[in-house]
Amino acid sequence: MICAGDVDDIFPVDDCLFAETFTQESVYSLLGQELKISQVFGANLGVAAPVWEAALHLCRYFEEQSVELTGKRIIELGSGTGVVGILAARLGAAVTLTDLPLALPQLQANVSANMPSSGWPSPTPTILPLSWGEDHTKFISDWDLVLCADIVYLPETYPLLLETLTHLCKNGAVVYLSSKMRREHGTPGFYEDHLPSRFNVELVHRDDKQNINIYRASLRTD
Repeated sequence: MICAGDVDDIFPVDDCLFAETFTQESVYSLLGQELKISQVFGANLGVAAPVWEAALHLCRYFEEQSVELTGKRIIELGSGTGVVGILAARLGAAVTLTDLPLALPQLQANVSANMPSSGWPSPTPTILPLSWGEDHTKFISDWDLVLCADIVYLPETYPLLLETLTHLCKNGAVVYLSSKMRREHGTPGFYEDHLPSRFNVELVHRDDKQNINIYRASLRTD
C-alpha cells in the first residue's frame, strides 16, 4: 500500500493505519462531564483520529489529583479529537486547542458537539493550527497549563516539540504530558534526554498495565 503524504514529512497525517474512512461516535464520562466524541478514521487523519488511552488517563489523573482547571489559561498540543481540551473547557478553563490543519475539522466538530446547553462557562474554546518548531512563535507564552496527550512518538519531531514547549512555558506554565511509553519510537528518550535538558521533569503517575506515564514539567530557570 502506498500512503498519502511525502515520506520526508516529519508531521505525517497518514501512517497506513486505516484503509477506509468511517466515523465512530463514543461517549465518555469524565470529571462529572459527559463528552460525545466523533472519531473519523481514515487515510487523511491517521493518528489524529482516535481517542488514545493516554488522553483518558490524563483526564482521570486530573480528577484523582483534584487538579484545578477552572479559570486556567490552557493550551493543548496535538489535540486530535479534543477530548482533553474540551473537558477542560467544560470545567471552566479558557482553552486553545491546536493540531495540524487536517485535524482541525474533526476537532471543531467535537467542540461544537460538546457545548453545554447553557453555553460555555468560559470563553468559547479557540481552535488553531500549530506545527511544532515552525509557527509556535505566533502564540503567546502566557499560559497556566500546557497539555499533551500521546504526542511523543516521532523522534524526528522531538527537538521541535521541545522548542515549542520552551516558548509556551516562558512565563511559568506547567506542562502535563501523558504518553504510551513506546520504546520502538524512542518515547522514553524524550523524557530521559530531550525534556530534562530544559525542563524540571517529574513522573507523577505510572500505569504498568497500559504502559502509560504522566509527567509534570516546568521550564528550568538555572
